Amino acid sequence: MSEAPSERTRVRRLPERGVYDPATVASILDEALICHVAYTDADGRPRVIPTIHARISETLYLHGSRASQTQRSMRDGTEVAVAITLIDGIRFARSMFEHSMNYRSVVVYGTPEEVTDADELRTVFRAITDHVAEGRSADARMPTDDELRQTSFVKITLDEASAKVSVGQAIDIDSDHQLDVWAGILPLATVPGEPIVDPLLREGIATPSYVTDWKRPGRA
Repeated sequence: MSEAPSERTRVRRLPERGVYDPATVASILDEALICHVAYTDADGRPRVIPTIHARISETLYLHGSRASQTQRSMRDGTEVAVAITLIDGIRFARSMFEHSMNYRSVVVYGTPEEVTDADELRTVFRAITDHVAEGRSADARMPTDDELRQTSFVKITLDEASAKVSVGQAIDIDSDHQLDVWAGILPLATVPGEPIVDPLLREGIATPSYVTDWKRPGRA
């Protein structure tokens, strides 16, 4: 898609970085481990809350506790903006002004809808578990009915979503190319550490491959 799906999703600052292709939006959503939800509460106060998410087809699901104020507001039909950013590198320029980041970001706008169907809830639990570590849902216990009642998921269609992508080297002015200042990109990546075994783990349970070989979601 070369055009923004709506006026409020159109990238205005550096519009050449705007990407409206659903596949690009989906890939960023799938790779990110956390998102931030912005909304206005019942008292008119702006709020931003971090949470975990999962995408199923053209729908974004947001996780929360049924008792949380955020989930109550979203269940009441409050419009939200969901923001996700992946930092791929630090862009060093010769001048302070041109320093920047290489990044991929997505903003989604919409009115959340509460997930109430028990089968859909279980599907979302599997999706959000596998979003964090692919294959984990095959091992972990499914939530009980009481746990389902304590948990709240809301969903937003991806009808109003756009990406913004920044790549490449810094663009210094010609005169700065003569400065004795290093310029380039420092790539950044999420790298897992050594797994720490739960001290209460029963003997004989091996660390699964989705832990020992973990990679950021969406990465081959």
